[in-house]
Amino acid sequence: MTVVDTDRIEMADSSDERTLDMMFEWLEPTPEGFKVEIVEGIIYMSPQRGTHWQIIFDIIEQLRAGYPRKRLMSDVRIDFPGRLNGFASDVVALAEGSGPDAKGRCRYQDIEFVAEVISKETAANDYGSKKATYATAGVPVYVIADPYTGTWHLHTLPKDDEYRSVLSLDFGTPIDLTDTPVGITLRTDEFPHD
Repeated sequence: MTVVDTDRIEMADSSDERTLDMMFEWLEPTPEGFKVEIVEGIIYMSPQRGTHWQIIFDIIEQLRAGYPRKRLMSDVRIDFPGRLNGFASDVVALAEGSGPDAKGRCRYQDIEFVAEVISKETAANDYGSKKATYATAGVPVYVIADPYTGTWHLHTLPKDDEYRSVLSLDFGTPIDLTDTPVGITLRTDEFPHD
């Protein structure tokens, strides 16, 4: 005799109808000290580390030279193109005149700059799926800071799902963004290593 669990079948059949809003609601409340993102429909929850936050804070402090506080975000949900992409990017700088979407969230179309600080648990996303999604979304400047290798990676000139220009150098070397919408140079000499 075969037993059929109709609840499981219904759940399996409706899995393609998931939405980002639904998935984020399942995760509330998020445990303190953790960051939650959904990348291509997969939920990632990672702990915030001191080194991670120090680099984020350093970048935000430097961006304040060209951006008012209300145009800088950290760990705030932004929905991106593609299948179920709800990112909480480490640092986001928004264009002048940007405003919220119908749900009160930042729009990916308004992003001028994104920085991600590598965590071991989610490094593959930052170097892979998220990088491709940022390029697809037309984000003009994407910086990856990797405290494990002591390097940073500047991605510019997005086209389709890739960046046509990539520059990788060691912490301590400034990141020249003067020819981008950001318009400043980021110092990296105080970025800590893990």
